[in-house]
Amino acid sequence: MDRPNVLFIMADQYRHDYLGCAGAEFVRTPNLDAIAARGMRFTQCATNSPVCAPARIGLATGLQPARVGSLDNRSFLPHSVPTYYQRLRDHGYRVGCVGKLDLAKPDGYNGRFGDRPCVFGWGFTHPEECEGKMHAGQSPEPRGPYGLWLREQGLYEAFHADYKRRAQQHWIRGVSHDSVLPAEAFEDVYIGRRAAEWIERIPSDFPWHLFVSFVGPHDPFDPPTDYAERYRQAAMPAPVPISPNGKPDWIVGRRRAMEPEEVAHTRRQYCAAIACIDDQVGRILLALERRGMADNTILVFSSDHGEMLADHGLYTKSVPYEGALRVPLMVAGAGIPAGAVSAALVELIDVNPTICELAGLPPQEHIDARSLGPVLRGAAAQHRADTVSAMPNFRCIRTRRHKLVLNYNAGTECYNLESDPGEQHNIARDDPALAQRLTRRLQARFQEGRWLR
Repeated sequence: MDRPNVLFIMADQYRHDYLGCAGAEFVRTPNLDAIAARGMRFTQCATNSPVCAPARIGLATGLQPARVGSLDNRSFLPHSVPTYYQRLRDHGYRVGCVGKLDLAKPDGYNGRFGDRPCVFGWGFTHPEECEGKMHAGQSPEPRGPYGLWLREQGLYEAFHADYKRRAQQHWIRGVSHDSVLPAEAFEDVYIGRRAAEWIERIPSDFPWHLFVSFVGPHDPFDPPTDYAERYRQAAMPAPVPISPNGKPDWIVGRRRAMEPEEVAHTRRQYCAAIACIDDQVGRILLALERRGMADNTILVFSSDHGEMLADHGLYTKSVPYEGALRVPLMVAGAGIPAGAVSAALVELIDVNPTICELAGLPPQEHIDARSLGPVLRGAAAQHRADTVSAMPNFRCIRTRRHKLVLNYNAGTECYNLESDPGEQHNIARDDPALAQRLTRRLQARFQEGRWLR
């Protein structure tokens, strides 16, 4: 059998529980549900850092982001650290990307065609790196291929003026209105269209890996009106309540006082943005069918991190709670059982060696990630005993039953996820022995194998 192609679709800031196949009746995701129906959906995938750049750098390298000095969005992926994109390229794959990479976020210029030289150094052979969502609209001058295309369409000035206003009001409160752009000019539609064109045009003489990285449903919550109208009056689930005590001061300081209808509006806009992405996934899958490549292509869908959406009174990410920490993950392809659901504990970085194994590459030494191959083959039901995540001000560990958050210069948090899935009751003081055991376990996870690297 020919080596498989790999189509990896990533969304930005997509919660684990906003999928029809995950039981969310309030949002329609037929094309993402179709990927789940063709393969295995993982219900317990955690990001290694609930913020864009570290999560994506960890995915690219197979390392805990902290190992390469990446803890926040001021991060670069060092060219001295190998990526799985390079490994695929060096084993005969064409490696493409369309959309957001965030592997050098502080460098704000993506190039006229999204092919700045550093992208080739990371292993891409056919890149179109697009601007991130906020990045695209904040500069008076376009910073990448999407903004330059908008200017050619005569739409950039209106887009920039709208994003300037949203930024002045901190992106969410009072500015979660529809996009000023028509649907066909919205960035996720642009990315979907360009990804489909990439599949339609790529020669078939070598296998390929295409990383399609949508910029939504990241805030601002600004779906095109055509999509927003579908959810304008839709009933939305209520957010996880603000817990009465036990959260550290830095979390309390981030809370937003918003009326229930305003919260429901942001959730409707978020669902509308998801519907837009889902349609683009359908467009990409149709292009794959038309090329006759569907049967020999591995499909992966995931996200870099989630979105709090007013859970605990919080928005966006960068916190250790379930809305931000857990992400969707689906893998489909030959040999993977259709319609399977796995509750194995997995980390986002585990996608790295999984893709390499499915592509027939030998295992890579000295990485933290572990291939999901045994679970996908049905040879194992469990994968990890725990998952870890980190940012500059906290580290956390999540087991099947408990979560411990070690806040720096703030209180420790511990939750029983079985009896308290909403993380309302901090039991760190009630059960100090448990907190100590989990602290030692967390420290061991971040020290494992360090002296060998």
